[in-house]
Parts: sequence; C-alpha cells; structure tokens
Amino acid sequence: MDSDAALSSDTTTRTRILRATFEVLGRRGHSKLSLSDVAAQAKVSRPTLYRLFSSKEELLAAFGAYEQRNIEDGLRAATVGRTGRDRLDAVLRFIVEFQDSYSLSHLVDVEPDHVLTQIARVLPIMRGLIQPMVEGDDAEIVAATIVRLAVSHYLVAGDDKAAFLAQLRHAAGIDAADRPEPRPRR
Repeated sequence: MDSDAALSSDTTTRTRILRATFEVLGRRGHSKLSLSDVAAQAKVSRPTLYRLFSSKEELLAAFGAYEQRNIEDGLRAATVGRTGRDRLDAVLRFIVEFQDSYSLSHLVDVEPDHVLTQIARVLPIMRGLIQPMVEGDDAEIVAATIVRLAVSHYLVAGDDKAAFLAQLRHAAGIDAADRPEPRPRR
C-alpha cells in the first residue's frame, strides 16, 4: 500500500473509531468508556486503535475536536448563501435541530460533573462560532445569551422545539416580523 492509500485508510479508520466512541459514550458514559469497547464497536483491532490513539484521554480529546468540526460543518451548511437575520435565524434553527437529534444528551443524568466540565470548555468556543453571525454592537452579549440559553435547554431538556426556537429568536432580537421564511431542505 502506498503512503497516500495508507493515510486514507488511517483517516477512514480514525473516523470509524471516533463514530464508535460516540456510540460507546452514549451507552456507557465517559467514566466507563473502555478502549476495548470502542475497538469492538468500530470493528478494528485494539492494536489498530492504540496505533491511532495511545490512551483514553487522547481518544476523548480527538473525539471533542471531531464533535466540534461536525458542529462547525453543520453551521456552515445551514448558513451557506445566507446573510443578516436570515443567517442568524438559520443558526438558531440549526441549534434546535442539533440538540433535538443529539443522542448524548442523557449524559447529563449519568455524569453531570463531566458534562459541566465539558460545557465550561465549550462555552467560549460556541460563542466564538455564533458571534460572527450576529450583527450590531452587542453581538458578543447576544451570542453569549444564545449559547447559555442553548446550554440551559441541553441541561434541562424541553419537549417543545417551537418554544425553544422562539426563545432563541427572542434572545437574538428576531421578532415574528423579522423572521425570514425557511428555505426548503435539499
């Protein structure tokens, strides 16, 4: 196998392992995550997993970066070709849909200390992703409010997506008259 093929194989295997980490975390939580379980879920040998991730800490750090990239990619896809309030509203709808579909939400009940530590780490990252989407002198405050409201809904899940979106829109200063019509999904 040439070096390009080997790199491609490593990238594919790495992604499979990171996806498997998501699955195992969803079942077992952070404290009970084992590299053996991740290897089995990814259908790779333990030596292959250890070649790419030498420890649980290294795997979890890579998983955090993988999750962040997925969110950034989702935000980028949701906002492509949009500007102004239309772009901000697309971000808010992305947040609602992402949280509704995110299957690791139950970790709040299983490992609250770990979740709170991760939230503290992620708050400034998320604010940094959302702030450029907000217009006006108070963009930093609005972005921080949106992120904290989203975190609140993550920690104490609600069952009403429409109310969550309405709350985010209110925090962002988007009232009913300002709301753009949603574009159909492709």
